[in-house]
Amino acid sequence: MTGVDLDRWDRDGYLVFPDFITEDAAESLRRRAWELVEAFEPVGTAVQLQSPEYEAYMLDAGDDIRFFLEPQAVSDDGRLTRPKHQAIGKIGRALHDLDPVFDAFSRTPELAALVNALGVAEPLLLQSQYIFKQPGIGLAFPMHQDATFMVTEPPSVIALWFALEDANETNACLHVLPGAHKGPLAARFRRDDIGGNHGVETLIETNWTREDFVPVRVRRNSLVVMHGLLPHVSDTNVSSRTRQSYVLHAIDARCHYPADNWLRRGSGLPMRGF
Repeated sequence: MTGVDLDRWDRDGYLVFPDFITEDAAESLRRRAWELVEAFEPVGTAVQLQSPEYEAYMLDAGDDIRFFLEPQAVSDDGRLTRPKHQAIGKIGRALHDLDPVFDAFSRTPELAALVNALGVAEPLLLQSQYIFKQPGIGLAFPMHQDATFMVTEPPSVIALWFALEDANETNACLHVLPGAHKGPLAARFRRDDIGGNHGVETLIETNWTREDFVPVRVRRNSLVVMHGLLPHVSDTNVSSRTRQSYVLHAIDARCHYPADNWLRRGSGLPMRGF
């Protein structure tokens, strides 16, 4: 693929491609996400946010399409406090494999060429998420590296983050720490299916400070590509508008994917490439 600034990728750990997708393609995802939420019935384990059942609902979503609610949109007794289209935080994690609209969007020659140019020689699409970042309640995500949750040995995960709406500081755009991807993995999530002690294990102490992160302001239809070791963060969306996006994570099949990883794929839905 031409037009990939590999020097900047090596220096900063992320790249921005304005107008990477068409408005028609973006609208197809927005429309399909609306349809999926419309068909979703938020009852039972999908609403009981503090229950063991909901933890299992989250952990076992790697080969399914599931709906994750904004905590502030759910009352203590598990009822929605607002219409469901305004309560959904994200949909994931196998949209790219199980939904034909997201599958077609996610598997294109352009994306395959880009990922290959960035050094992922045998890509596998591990997960996908549609993120709504709802007005006023869109949950913040703390400083982290994606490789914490998608460990390969050696690290290989990269994120493809598609802006389906304009994103800036007012509606909680991404913030990144340029160049910090050259450092090691700071933490990793481990699953413990026997003891049930799932959680993030600190590997090294970091000196990241929120003030050092820079905003990634993008117009709708842009693509942001991030190295899996790049620290990034997004704040709570306190604005009156959403910040909808779609994110794909790819790993290299040449790398080992440990069994205690956060994300699991059942034997009936093996990972595929582009």
